[in-house]
Amino acid sequence: MAPPRARALLLPLAAATVLVASTIFLFAAAGASRWRPADTGLPVPATPADFSAVPIGVSVTSAAKGKELSFLDENGRPDDPSSGSAAAAEPGRCDPRDAAVRVFVYDMPPEFHFGLLGWAPPPGNGGGVWPDVRGGTVPRYPGGLNQQHSVEYWLTLDLLASSSAAPCGPAVRVADSRDADVIFVPFFASLSYNRHSKAVPPEKVSRDMSLQEKLVRYLVAQPEWKRSGGADHVVVAHHPNSLLHARSALFPAVFVLSDFGRYHPRVASLEKDLIAPYRHMAKTFVNDTAGFDDRPTLLYFRGAIYRKEGGNIRQELYNMLKDENDVFFSFGSVQDHGVSKASQGMHSSKFCLNIAGDTPSSNRLFDAIVSHCVPVIISDDIELPYEDILDYSKFSIFVRSSDAIKKGYLMRLIKGINKHRWTRMWKRLKEVDKHFEYQFPSHKDDAVQMIWQALARKVPSIRLKAHRFRRSSRSERGSK
Repeated sequence: MAPPRARALLLPLAAATVLVASTIFLFAAAGASRWRPADTGLPVPATPADFSAVPIGVSVTSAAKGKELSFLDENGRPDDPSSGSAAAAEPGRCDPRDAAVRVFVYDMPPEFHFGLLGWAPPPGNGGGVWPDVRGGTVPRYPGGLNQQHSVEYWLTLDLLASSSAAPCGPAVRVADSRDADVIFVPFFASLSYNRHSKAVPPEKVSRDMSLQEKLVRYLVAQPEWKRSGGADHVVVAHHPNSLLHARSALFPAVFVLSDFGRYHPRVASLEKDLIAPYRHMAKTFVNDTAGFDDRPTLLYFRGAIYRKEGGNIRQELYNMLKDENDVFFSFGSVQDHGVSKASQGMHSSKFCLNIAGDTPSSNRLFDAIVSHCVPVIISDDIELPYEDILDYSKFSIFVRSSDAIKKGYLMRLIKGINKHRWTRMWKRLKEVDKHFEYQFPSHKDDAVQMIWQALARKVPSIRLKAHRFRRSSRSERGSK
């Protein structure tokens, strides 16, 4: 017989062995899959046959039928839109369950969107508020500089066509807001600002301001807004001055912006919102074979030189660089064929300056990208589209403003980049330029689809905020 001290050591060991064996048995009985909360959207294992311990509010089906465990909301519907509550698509149509993000679109009056383009519902369309983008004529967006902030137009068109397109793109429109990951607000804020920001006598309030006031009243009255506090709503306000009067009231929503230069940090931030590219004005350099030796201009800039606010650096750089060899630094505008001249200049240049103007961003960066002219970015506060998955340092040069204005610094830096390194960046530009193209219908990984994919990556945090809002709002209702 073992001595007393040995028996004392063996007893805990035996108990631990029994515990491990019991645990293994229980996992084997439950199946090979691991348990995960249903609202992650990941598969949940089959449940044992004894459901007596399942709490109220949980829907459980037979393991033998291979169905999933899912939590129900107060309406008796699966709480997670990805759990399969959305109706399956008809044959040949897009199935919402295949999309990266499911989007509910408010059927707002045309005055908020295509009505700003002069479109009106045709007689006898049953009160519909949308143009027939699949079989009819798509309303055209105005030309010129208006187009650089036309993001809301392209996203809305994509959503209107998404319910019939097969296969699905990254985003698909759903008919029931409870099946959606996000709620899209179809207000053409940038166009409203560009066209209607000034009051027309005898009116004392501009049409743009009036629309913003109507927008706020409309949204806060919707059950979808009340359900999430606006956390799952998406509002596009790409022009830096758009939505100027409503942004503080709508700040819980996800904003799609060009930068944060004119936003208070409490209203907009990189954590909450999205940065979208400008629609480029320069012509895309198709079938570009103009390599290092085929681009005679070393450094190119054409645009407004005298700017207010943070754009003073343009004037300083102009004075430093205007007499340098192989450098083109000139004033330019959309008048006098300015866009065409800029395209030609960028297509024949190795490097293109992107300097902060009135705001940290400008359309010039995206003109350079599609021209395959390596961007030299001098803007300390710039934020870039889809930078969580796109490494801009592989095709751009970043220079701090304080360094750029040092005598000789910028030219030494540019001239120090050899042909091999430049060619590597040039080739990368030709690979990524498709991510900055707005078009309808959208194409794989173009600007429209990249924005939707960026939004899909924010859905978990959006859902968290919406759930936390419901927690506090229900507590407040319960205390009354």
